Amino acid sequence: QLYREARECLTLLSQRLGSQKFFFGDSPASLDAFVFSRLAPLLKAKLPNGKLQQHLKSLQNLCNYCTSILSLYFPWDGGEGRPPPHPVGSGEGEEDPHKRRNQLLSVLVGLVAMLGYAFLSGIVSIQRGGVGPAGRQPIAMEEEEEEE
Repeated sequence: QLYREARECLTLLSQRLGSQKFFFGDSPASLDAFVFSRLAPLLKAKLPNGKLQQHLKSLQNLCNYCTSILSLYFPWDGGEGRPPPHPVGSGEGEEDPHKRRNQLLSVLVGLVAMLGYAFLSGIVSIQRGGVGPAGRQPIAMEEEEEEE
């Protein structure tokens, strides 16, 4: 029954699309994005049971619809899954010259923010000498002398 309803849905979509390029005329709408997101995997994926895929492939206007959207918005995807071409002037070895610095600064800012929050909220506190919380003496660590 599920396959029958899915086939009926595809047939109705095909009838609604007709000979138009998109569902609401010459420019795509949110419905086109939604429908394409469901049809393209069904059309392109290798499925264990191909009943629904075969029905979709028999609806030529929906196949053309998917193909035109793929070529319009994903021109590098000729069915081979190649990545988009690199922009001109960006070689393999080139990076943002300040990438490492920015990463390090991001880590440091995050660390300072977390420590600041810990101190301000009372999660961590610094006590100087004397008696610790609950009347206990702080544990002193003995220093070991290095032998030469």
